[in-house]
Amino acid sequence: MTQGLRDRREHCPGESPVESAALPNARVAATPGRAWWLGAPIYQIYPYSFADSNDDGVGDLPGITARLEHVASLGVAAIWLSPFFTSPMKDFGYDISDYRSVDPRFGSLADFDRLIERAHALGLKVIIDQVYSHTSDQHEWFRESRTSRGNPRADWYVWADARADGSPPSNWQSVFGGPAWTWDARRGQYYLHNFLAEQPDLNVHNRDVQDELLACARFWLDRGVDGFRLDAVSYAMHDPQLRDNPPAPADGKLRTRPCDFQLPLYNKSHPDIPVFIERIRELVDSYSDRFTVAEVGGSDADADMKSFTAGGKRFHSAYGFNFLLADRLTPQLVEQALAAWPRADGSGWPSWAFSNHDAPRAPSRWASTPDRAAMARVTMLLLACLRGNIFIYQGEELGLPQAHVPFEQLRDPEAIANWPLTLGRDGARTPIPWRSTMSAATQAHSWLPVAAEHLTLAVDRQEHDPHSQLAFTRRALALRNANEALLVGTMRIVEVSDAILAFERSTPTQRLLCVFNLGHDARSWRPAESERWRVIERSDGASGWALPRLSGWVAEWIGT
Repeated sequence: MTQGLRDRREHCPGESPVESAALPNARVAATPGRAWWLGAPIYQIYPYSFADSNDDGVGDLPGITARLEHVASLGVAAIWLSPFFTSPMKDFGYDISDYRSVDPRFGSLADFDRLIERAHALGLKVIIDQVYSHTSDQHEWFRESRTSRGNPRADWYVWADARADGSPPSNWQSVFGGPAWTWDARRGQYYLHNFLAEQPDLNVHNRDVQDELLACARFWLDRGVDGFRLDAVSYAMHDPQLRDNPPAPADGKLRTRPCDFQLPLYNKSHPDIPVFIERIRELVDSYSDRFTVAEVGGSDADADMKSFTAGGKRFHSAYGFNFLLADRLTPQLVEQALAAWPRADGSGWPSWAFSNHDAPRAPSRWASTPDRAAMARVTMLLLACLRGNIFIYQGEELGLPQAHVPFEQLRDPEAIANWPLTLGRDGARTPIPWRSTMSAATQAHSWLPVAAEHLTLAVDRQEHDPHSQLAFTRRALALRNANEALLVGTMRIVEVSDAILAFERSTPTQRLLCVFNLGHDARSWRPAESERWRVIERSDGASGWALPRLSGWVAEWIGT
C-alpha cells in the first residue's frame, strides 16, 4: 500500500470507513513486467441500456462516451462493451449480421473511434465482444450458405441431412428451448443453432471460416481496441459425427429448459477448439499489450476454462457462471470456485463476475429486500479481494437490485420462454438511472422500462453521498488497486464455515487477511496474533473484530 493512501485509510479496529467521505480514486499503478490486465477490475457496459444520448429510448455509443468519466472514477482499468455491431436484435446484439460495422441504433464507426479516443485519454482500455460460435440468419454468409449445397459458403455453417424418418440429425437441444436444429427447405437440410433459430452456428472446423473471423478481429484491433471477450466460445465447434447427447443424471434441481435434461457432450467443447484459440492468440499477440477473456457457460465449465487458458498460447483468462447463476452466496461456493484455480504454472488465470447481462442481479438472487444494500456492499468488497480479474456490471456500483419487468414488457426471448419460473435477463438490462428525476415520458419511451425502485439509487443521488454504494465501490476498488497482494498475490483459505469465509492474500512483501460474514446472524472472528493486524477496510457497521450480518473487513499484517 502506498504511504499516502495508508495515511488516509488506516484506523483502529473500532473505526468504520463506511462512515467516512469517499476517497479520491486510485488507479492501478503500472508495474514493470506486469501486464495491465493482470488482476485488473473491468467494467461491463451493455450499450442498449447504459446511456441514451438522443432520446430514442436506446443507449448508444455517444452516450457511453459522455459517461466515461463516471466509469473512470470507479478505478477500473478497462471497459468491456457488449455487442454494438449491426444486428436484427433477435438476441439484442448477439445475433450479428455484420462483424465490421456499428448498428445504426448505437451510432457509427466514427462514434466508436471517438469512444476509443476518449477512453484512452481517461486511461481506460477498451475490450469488445467477439461472437464466433454463430451469426444472425441475416448475415450475408448465411444468406449465401443456405441457397444451395454447392455455393462457395455452403460449408460455412453446420448443415446435416434429416434422419430416415425426417427428424433432426441428433437430439441436441437449444439453450433457448426446443431442438437445436431447424429445417431449411431451400437446401433440404437442417442447420444447427445452439441458441435461437435466428442464430445459425458457424462451422468453425472450416479453416476458411476461421480465417474470416480472424480478419474481423484484425479490423477492430486496427481501430485500437485493447482486447476481446469471446462469447460462448465452447459452442464454436460441434461433433462432426452428430452423436446424440446422453441424458443428464437426476440431481433434484428444477429444469426449465429441454437442454437441461441432457449432458452437452457433443454439441459443445470439441477438443479442436483450443487449436483455433491458439490462432486467435497468435493474432492478438501480434499487437502490443492486448487481452483476451473467454466466457465459458455450463455447469461443467471448469475443464473448458482451464483448457482454453492453458499455457501461454491460448486465452489470457476465462470466466464461468460459478457465481452468476448461483441462488445463494456461501463460503463453500467461494472456496470451491477459487480452489479450481491454484497458483501453478500453466493452470491459467481466472476472472470473476457476480452479475452481468445474462444473469439476474446478485443482490436480488442472494438477499431479501431489507438486506440488499448490505449484500451489495459485502459482495463488492469480496469481489475486490478475489484472486483473478474481476468484472463489475453496469449498475453494480450503485447496488441496483433486479428490476421487475411485467410479462407484457419482456424483450428477452429466454425470459419469455421460461416465464414465470426464472427471474430472466431483462430485469438486469433495464436502463441505468443517471438522474432520480427522470420524467415519466422518458421512462415510458425506453426500450425496457426504467425501474421505479432504481430512481432512489440514481447516480445523481449517490455521487456526493459518502455513505452510498457508489462511494463504497470506489473505496473497494481503490483498496484493490493500491495493494499488490489483492491484484496478483497468492490466496490461502483460512476458514470456511456456515457463515464465515476467511482467506489471506499475500506477496513476498505484504499479507492481507480478508474476512466475511455471509450469514444472517452477527458473528465475531478474531485472527491469531490480532494485535499484529490492522483493519484497513470494512463494510456495513463492522467494528473491532465483530462482524454484523452480511459484512466483512480487510486487515494488513503489521508484525515483523
